[in-house]
Amino acid sequence: MYVHVSLSRFLFLPLCLSLFLHLSLSQVEVYSVKVACKVASRFAHTVITSSALNKANSSQEVFFEVDLPKTAFITNFSMSTYTGEVKEKEKAKKQYEKAVSTGQTAGLVKASGRKMEKFSVSVNIAANSNVTFILTYEELLQRKLGQYEIMTRVKPKQLVQHFEIVADIYEPQGIAFLDAYGTFISNELLPLVEKTVTDKKAHISFCPTMDQQRKCPGCDGTLIDGDFLIKYDVNRAETLVNGYFVHFFAPPDLPRVPKNVVFVIDRSGSMAGNKMHQTREAMLTILNDLHEDDYFGIVTFDHVISTWKGSLTKATTENVSEAKGFVQTIQQSGYTDINGALMKAVDIMMKDKQAKKSTERSVSMIILLTDGMPNSGVSSTPQIQKNVHDAMGGNMSLFCLGFGNDVDYSFLDVMSRQNQGLARRIYEGSDATVQLQGFYKEVASPLLSEVDLHYPDNLVNSLTNSHYKQLFNGSEIVVAGRLTDNSLDNFLVEVFAKGPEEDFIVKGQASAQEWDILYPEQEYIFGDFTERLWAYLTIQQLLSLKETGTAEEKGNATAQALEMSLQYSFVTPLTSMVVTKPKTEEEQEEPLIADKLTEGMRPRIQKFEWASPQPNRILQLEQSVVDSAVDGDPHFMIELPEQEDALCFNIDDRPGTIFNLVRDQLAGILVNGQTIGDKKVAPDGKVNAYFGRFGIVHQGLGVRLEVTTHDITVPHLPGSFQEEYLQVTKDRSLTVTLRDSVRFVVILHKVWKQHPYHQDYLGFYTLDSHLLSPSVHGLLGQFYHGVQFEVRDMRPGEEPEKPDATMLVKGQELTVTRGWQRDFRWDVKNGENVPCWFIHSNGNGLIDGNHTDYIMSGLFKTV
Repeated sequence: MYVHVSLSRFLFLPLCLSLFLHLSLSQVEVYSVKVACKVASRFAHTVITSSALNKANSSQEVFFEVDLPKTAFITNFSMSTYTGEVKEKEKAKKQYEKAVSTGQTAGLVKASGRKMEKFSVSVNIAANSNVTFILTYEELLQRKLGQYEIMTRVKPKQLVQHFEIVADIYEPQGIAFLDAYGTFISNELLPLVEKTVTDKKAHISFCPTMDQQRKCPGCDGTLIDGDFLIKYDVNRAETLVNGYFVHFFAPPDLPRVPKNVVFVIDRSGSMAGNKMHQTREAMLTILNDLHEDDYFGIVTFDHVISTWKGSLTKATTENVSEAKGFVQTIQQSGYTDINGALMKAVDIMMKDKQAKKSTERSVSMIILLTDGMPNSGVSSTPQIQKNVHDAMGGNMSLFCLGFGNDVDYSFLDVMSRQNQGLARRIYEGSDATVQLQGFYKEVASPLLSEVDLHYPDNLVNSLTNSHYKQLFNGSEIVVAGRLTDNSLDNFLVEVFAKGPEEDFIVKGQASAQEWDILYPEQEYIFGDFTERLWAYLTIQQLLSLKETGTAEEKGNATAQALEMSLQYSFVTPLTSMVVTKPKTEEEQEEPLIADKLTEGMRPRIQKFEWASPQPNRILQLEQSVVDSAVDGDPHFMIELPEQEDALCFNIDDRPGTIFNLVRDQLAGILVNGQTIGDKKVAPDGKVNAYFGRFGIVHQGLGVRLEVTTHDITVPHLPGSFQEEYLQVTKDRSLTVTLRDSVRFVVILHKVWKQHPYHQDYLGFYTLDSHLLSPSVHGLLGQFYHGVQFEVRDMRPGEEPEKPDATMLVKGQELTVTRGWQRDFRWDVKNGENVPCWFIHSNGNGLIDGNHTDYIMSGLFKTV
């Protein structure tokens, strides 16, 4: 695949070419993959070029996929005769919907992963023809823990005649160190990683021949499968001037500032198992890293708020040891009261500040770790954000760690930025402990607080953010602006900040240097470099203000960010790139769309991104990555977000039938659903059936809940248990949260009351299904803990956009069809299109037994 090299926190991830064919893969040859990255003063410009040849006598469809850094903006894409143009997102909406409706989500920036998001596009290659893909994107690298990292995931999946990764780095102030290596590189491949590093320049290349790529002599398997990394740092202090200026600020050899930190740890029921274990393990290491002049506190919460001690405590050896003992006793249970926990942490911080317990020049921060959404106490996320912002009053920073995919990341992200902090998603996996520890190291050593950078008013305008709450060891502050006068004679920079013992003040002539002098060799320059870097940074900050500012600020920031995104051709969350094939006499335009997602959209998009099937994929579901639902007529969906796929089937039976959806005898949970029909039979004779009633039972809590299209009733519910064990939120959707267990979401679909045939109906979705026992079953429940299947032999179906395939599942071969279902969980009114494999005949062969085995005699019956 193809990678790109860049500086700072630039993570250039893999270019993956994935071939989608129902003929022999050897008939399409990917003969060239090249990644060329130019990095100039932390700004990276990457061009990925890949060419494929169809040697068959008929047209073939080829997928081009590449993983981009999350903070990168696509600036151009072309595909043979296709060209891209950046447009306002709303203006591209109709073209986007057309592409989606025909199954062509080509050109869509899709799933957000840990460090990347995936761009995918497909094209039919005519017989004996070739196609070339060219993707360009840009990003300002960010310094973390004293270095910039470029990571390229290379997974070509086949031998490539011309495979090349090339990076050219130029740093005017000098390169302090540089290393390049690959996780897949053996002793034989190591000499192929060529590095040439001088004072200011670095050239890195990796160009293995086809024979060098082979796993063994004469075989077709490739060794190129893993991450290619470049890590480096630069000598500090740099100001670039060329009509625009960019100032990089990271002074060396500063003493650390003492910190006051309160750790706020979610211990609700959804943290059970590995999450809680990993949190405890990470906290033990984090506590060890506290300095003796730091003060700290610990707040734990479910629907009850607890503290280790009621005030901040000096991080002596004895106190840290005692805190570690407390951490090891944390156990999960209950709901999630984020508002109450944060209010308690702020209260502890403010009382100690008033008592002048810690040093005056210390930095105060709160670090929140949670895996869920607030469902106890104050549950309105905007109200929580307001409460926290008002309580903190700019006196401390908030850092939020969102654990897993179910967390409301957008809520945490905005709340952090409103309080001079940042949010980070912690991904569930074996390395979650390392992720937690790594984040803490980024903020563990503050060097300066209340950093203000001043520039001459008469020479500078359009300045990016120049005030920062803190500067951490190993990081960097970047400020850019537009010059009204290119003269360097009066370009003065003043920096004011608080240090550990005295104010930090730097005044004087900036070491600004002219671009043309710094970059005499044009191969390192791409376009109006300083201007594009300024535009990139300005747009990023405007997009942040769009989420965190006042109503007026949000509107102005949105308008400015949109205008600049269009002016500089950046694909941002406000714009789309429309890739249009030129018209011919025989065919219409076929627009393809490139969209930019945000991390906060990840849970929704991750479940719906995969539009086209990949052949011969063997998928093993893990219990933590399965979502299931039933909606419509009735359409059952089993979503596999980590595999980027889904399974679907319909159940056809007469209205009034009651089906068992979920039954967990060990947990004492039962969910049954009863179907309803249309008001009368339509002229075409079709009889539609939908779910109109659900019965939900939790035997251990003594809860029996009935949900209908008209009402929610509670035939049996001990009043004292209602607030503690059951939360019901009713609008057009209703969420039932059972303590220490699964969450159910019921969607009410309202139909025009005067409709001659249809009537209101319900949809049913499950969350946190991993909390149910291994014995869970039912039409939905049987899939919570995994199913193994293989899809092969894809071929044309009855409809051109819906191919058929053979699925091997449970020892049977089934004919399945690529189709679409609607998921209304995130958009109650319009829903989202979910591509899936459709299993015919009431799911026979996929579900255990026959669908009639799941018919119950009553809404709360098990037989």
